[in-house]
Amino acid sequence: MFNNPRYATRGITEGIPVLTQIILWNIIDTMPEPKDGFQVFKLSKRNNLQAIEHHQEIPEYRKDYEIKADEIVTAKIFVIDDSTHSTMLLAEEY
Repeated sequence: MFNNPRYATRGITEGIPVLTQIILWNIIDTMPEPKDGFQVFKLSKRNNLQAIEHHQEIPEYRKDYEIKADEIVTAKIFVIDDSTHSTMLLAEEY
């Protein structure tokens, strides 16, 4: 899962810094198996850092991160894998 062509919607490319996008893909790549085809990220500001709350429902998984970032954003992001491609999109684009 998530080993296929990757895409980002216009909302992601225009509103989320490229480095943050790379970090989100890396979080998915390094998370333990099994992976749900629907990943959820909540981005916010915490202690002048980019806070990232990552979770999936089945199997239940949750991990929080704080990273130094030049541009801190607040957003809810979904990453969906449908077995032919993976797409990163803002929640409001779903």
